Amino acid sequence: MSEEHHPHTGHNHNDCIESALETAEQLCAEQGQRLTKVRRRALELIWESHRPLGAYQLLAKLAEEGFNSAPPTVYRALDFLLAAGLIHKVESMNAFLGCVHADKAHKGYFLICDECHNVMEFDYQDIHASLIARAAEQDFELRSETIELTGLCSACKKAGASL
Repeated sequence: MSEEHHPHTGHNHNDCIESALETAEQLCAEQGQRLTKVRRRALELIWESHRPLGAYQLLAKLAEEGFNSAPPTVYRALDFLLAAGLIHKVESMNAFLGCVHADKAHKGYFLICDECHNVMEFDYQDIHASLIARAAEQDFELRSETIELTGLCSACKKAGASL
């Protein structure tokens, strides 16, 4: 693989992909699940960028590589990866992003750049605990939560300031 660096952080992105695949293999083994070829490749494709990937974008990439290009195949792979905690769905974009904390149970919250559409996950369990407590105070059963904050990432802020 060629060395690919994320434009905003300068890290070696191949390390992210390899780490995600190792975590996926480990979690699947622990859960008695199989990381099939299509699930594995879908996870790799999602991790190729820090930008969320839509199901139909994923479908097109898999079809180019000779995988079954039927939408149910992709949606089953995505459902598996979501249930295993290996990816998150960025609801506002109807797209999927690799989970940077797949090795521990958590809720993903997202910072979404309006300019470059880069998405960064952050993990603040105190926010989750507070939401559950506030919901319980209202005798409300919380079933899902989505927190997505939009704005400008540091690179886009700097680029805007230099214009």
